[in-house]
Amino acid sequence: MRLTRQTNYAIRILMYCAANGDRLSRIREIAAAYAASELFLFKILQPLVEVGMVETLRGRNGGIRLAKPAETITLKDVVQATEESFALAECFETGAVDCPLIDNCGLNAALREALDAFMNALGQYSIADLVADSGFMRRRLGLTGVETAPATVN
Repeated sequence: MRLTRQTNYAIRILMYCAANGDRLSRIREIAAAYAASELFLFKILQPLVEVGMVETLRGRNGGIRLAKPAETITLKDVVQATEESFALAECFETGAVDCPLIDNCGLNAALREALDAFMNALGQYSIADLVADSGFMRRRLGLTGVETAPATVN
């Protein structure tokens, strides 16, 4: 399975916000840190807001931050929020298959088991786990002067 660029950058946005602590992050800064398009990141931000991982604050001093503790946001949550399809093969798609083996196929069962294992593994890692060495992360992302306190929402 290959994750989309959207999922990759969604995880990066969340990591940036977690490394930035309680401070607001701006899409412009995140885009610069990852050499990505601001427009692309704005597009990715929408599903993260919809599922309550990120909150936005509008206005001149606005920005984004995690809407809940980084420890509670798993990679599985992010993948489920940003990936459109988990169809590893044609037979995963509903109504689109004319295979005579669809109801009793070993391939289908094996792929479902593999997908379940993949999702279970992603469920074991949180955004906080990815930024555990937050000092390194802050330096690499240009977040100098940010305290080491983890991101929390009141």
